Amino acid sequence: MHEGAWLVGFLVVQRLAELGLAQWNTVRLRAAGGVEFGASHYSLIVALHAFWLLGLWTFGHSRSVVSFWLAVFIVLQAARLWVIASLGRRWTTRVVVVPGAAPVARGPYRWLRHPNYAVVVLEMAVVPLALGLPMFALIFSAANGALLIYRIRVENRALAWAADLSAL
Repeated sequence: MHEGAWLVGFLVVQRLAELGLAQWNTVRLRAAGGVEFGASHYSLIVALHAFWLLGLWTFGHSRSVVSFWLAVFIVLQAARLWVIASLGRRWTTRVVVVPGAAPVARGPYRWLRHPNYAVVVLEMAVVPLALGLPMFALIFSAANGALLIYRIRVENRALAWAADLSAL
């Protein structure tokens, strides 16, 4: 099996495991009174990531992996784990906030408001670059950036709403 197939295979397994964790956490957050914001755009995010993975497999499974970009990817995986660990049971792929809950302010959230999105933005470019697919990186980075502009607005509104309730 080629290096590209291993990298994309790893991503698929990782994303499926994350979806399972996200679903588990979403159920718990909703049981605690969590409210979802922006559910209408969630299917677009899922579709973008699914097409990204499908495209990576289609165009990259038989390619070699560029060592520099693989090293950057590995660093990003450490950052991804840090984000997920920092959010703990509040990490999900949806925007779900519990009324009155203070925003997370530990881990990378001490310095960045949306570190998970920073990791995703970088991954969308780095993985295709690791597979020698610069145009693929550009196209999906642009699509992801456009979607994240909306997503971050939704998340900021949700966090403001939850903060207003905690001030009462």
